[in-house]
Amino acid sequence: PFPPSLRGPGAGGAMDLAYVCEWEKKPKSNHCPSIPLVCAWSCRNLIAFTTDLKNEEEKDLTHMVHIIDTEHPWDVYSVNSGHTEVITCLEWDQSGSRLLSADADGHIKCWSMTDHLANSWENTVGSLVEGDPVVALSWLHNGVKLALHVEKSGASNFGEKFSRVKFSPSLTLFGGKPMEGWIAVTISGLVTVSLLKPNGQVLTSTESLCRLRCRVALADVAFTGGGNIVVATSDGSSTSPVQFYKVCVSVVNEKCKIDTEILPSLFMRCTTDPARKDKYPAVTHLKFLARDMSEQVLLCASNQNSSIVECWSLRKEGLPVNNIFQQISPVVGDKQPMILKWRILSATNDLDRVSAVALPKLPISLTNTDLKVANDTKFFPGLGLALAFHDGSVHIVHRLSLQMMAVFYGSSSQRPVDEQTIKRQRTAGPLVHFKAMQLSWTSLALAGIDSHGKLSMLRISPSMGHVLDMNMSLRHLLFLLEYCMVTGYDWWDILLHVQPNMVQNLVEKLHEEYMRQNAALQQVLSTRIVAMKASLCKLSSSTIARVCDYHAKLFLIAISCTLKSLLRPHFLNTPDKSPGDRLTEICSKITDIDIDKVMINLKTEEFVLEMTTLQSLQQLIQWVGDFVLYLLASLPNQGSPVRPGHSFLRDGASLGMFRELMVVIRIWGLLKPSCLPVYTATSDTQDSMSLLFRLLTKLWLCCREENHITEPDDTLIDECCLLPSQLLIPNIDWLPINDGIISKLQNKQLVRLQFGKAPGLVGHSVSSQFDAFVRAPGQPKIDHLRRLHLGAYPTEECKSCTRCGCVTMLKSPNKVTAVKQWEQRWIKNCLCGGLWRRMPLSYS
Repeated sequence: PFPPSLRGPGAGGAMDLAYVCEWEKKPKSNHCPSIPLVCAWSCRNLIAFTTDLKNEEEKDLTHMVHIIDTEHPWDVYSVNSGHTEVITCLEWDQSGSRLLSADADGHIKCWSMTDHLANSWENTVGSLVEGDPVVALSWLHNGVKLALHVEKSGASNFGEKFSRVKFSPSLTLFGGKPMEGWIAVTISGLVTVSLLKPNGQVLTSTESLCRLRCRVALADVAFTGGGNIVVATSDGSSTSPVQFYKVCVSVVNEKCKIDTEILPSLFMRCTTDPARKDKYPAVTHLKFLARDMSEQVLLCASNQNSSIVECWSLRKEGLPVNNIFQQISPVVGDKQPMILKWRILSATNDLDRVSAVALPKLPISLTNTDLKVANDTKFFPGLGLALAFHDGSVHIVHRLSLQMMAVFYGSSSQRPVDEQTIKRQRTAGPLVHFKAMQLSWTSLALAGIDSHGKLSMLRISPSMGHVLDMNMSLRHLLFLLEYCMVTGYDWWDILLHVQPNMVQNLVEKLHEEYMRQNAALQQVLSTRIVAMKASLCKLSSSTIARVCDYHAKLFLIAISCTLKSLLRPHFLNTPDKSPGDRLTEICSKITDIDIDKVMINLKTEEFVLEMTTLQSLQQLIQWVGDFVLYLLASLPNQGSPVRPGHSFLRDGASLGMFRELMVVIRIWGLLKPSCLPVYTATSDTQDSMSLLFRLLTKLWLCCREENHITEPDDTLIDECCLLPSQLLIPNIDWLPINDGIISKLQNKQLVRLQFGKAPGLVGHSVSSQFDAFVRAPGQPKIDHLRRLHLGAYPTEECKSCTRCGCVTMLKSPNKVTAVKQWEQRWIKNCLCGGLWRRMPLSYS
């Protein structure tokens, strides 16, 4: 479709298929692609898409919404949407936890997770413009906008790479808090706004876009920095103007009020070009380049066989003043009258017919990366948008210049060799092509739903297929990992491009960049970076054991925060420091190896808790005790980095946390001995807690200063060698290797999957050496977060994490406040930040 001059060197290697997932063929009911077919990709890497379920016996169609997480695409959650007409729009909110669906009968539904489960959704609220099909839909803007400065990717400060842009929410509550809600445009030219009040009530208002209502075939919504909304509309004919409207939303006397204003319109260039005047009669795609970029719009006009794409920009231009008026009142500097005018930025040549468009979601600041982009950033994925064609191919083009950046030829779209081949292709019948597409939030992956209802996941190379040195590719990946760390977005699509030989380098560089940030930001991102390192280390056999350590560290941080938060000052008018902070300070100052001497420096009255509370924490206390014993017993084998727990032996901060917790547990043991960790000792008189604290302190002293780590002396190693003869060393229940798809995609071979069927794929070689550390199938299962044994065949409903595979019970077996406080830490997300999904009872 593009002339040879636009084909980038090596652009063909920029995209490849990672996996495809299709529906099982059933005799009486089949999923078929809906018309129109829509899909949406959330910042948490959940993909929602539509199909129609065709029942052969009853001859009716059910409009279905399907939601998958990209790591387990086969585990699809399918729900009968309840829409009576075909679904026309799907839209995720900014947090990726709620979904809007709208249909051709004017119904809009808001879906949210049931019990925070990614594979369980319910329709909570909605709105209606009866009988009026919805053509555009968007959540109102929450005022949060981040700009990525690609040219500053080498800067040390995150604040320079990712700057917060001043942007007003569409509507604010008292105190400036953004109000939630959505805006929709209907086919008859109405705009409807629904506002979600904090009490759950929905305020809805509908208004005409302009006095002369006309048919709206295509529309899109964008937002301005001043809090206004811009709506673009087209009646579907390229001979009609593309109209733009400003929409202002306000709340007056507890009612939603909408004001609209006409903005400058435009005619597509192809209709004013004499050579193409009647060639492209229909406008088929109308999109703002970004939700918060109302000044740039992408238009596509088509005929039966071909299309043309144009990119337009709204600019302020000075209005020339006649000489007569100049003499009366000279125009000086800023006083020159200004006018808003649409100017064409770029246009393509004649293309094959465009079937779908996907826009990038990365908010790249285009100040220095405009049409004249710097050499090291011009192949950056986030600068491109995707066009899918009826011949099955997909092209990535620059979002402003529309120049070719990368190309993917589908199975039915091999590069035509000559005219005869082209003719044969055109007469061979309809080709398989994408009817809906979405780019991921880092633009490193693209999901497409084709004309058979099959979902395809494409990788988009960070270098866009151009030969960049390893450092440049790593820099792109590192920059996007940092972006996900700062925003909290899921980073699954970045892992698609991480090869085993990159893992060590990426983890080290990520840690270096993190350590350059100020202490406050480090504290905010402390758990997110640990989870990110765990995801990376899972992809290489040389770092697989560290995955266990990172998950154990997340668990330790959570336990430490929870147990310390239970401590209360004896008197309310105490100084600034909380009992938890004082505990940390005293434990770091007093380096005594005797636990009782450290304990007497603390105000023990601050540690007094109810007996039922202490008993309810026993399982967590047991894990701390077991883990300390396991670490000390493994110290003599420290030369083997393959063993889980190895990295803790050099981690002064984590050992310091264990030491603090041992002191707290010792004090609680005086109040209620039954809450202490249970050890199986060879001698009845042995004080196991005291022995472990003494050895732990010696080890902590070796590595408490990060820049001055010393080797443990022979005496300590000898004492640790004796531990197995004094105490029974427990087996630690490490997290299982996740059953996700990511590790199966590393060899770049296409993986074929089926919705509703877990793949019978043999894990990669990385997992086999890890099997010694995790429980085999059929062995008793454990609740990884409550540390409760569930038995070999659990009868309780469980949920598992989509990212780390951690398993826990869906319902809490304990009503004690302290346990609830612990469970609140991971009720919405796993400790690693992953989403929860309900597991079948037969998961064992």
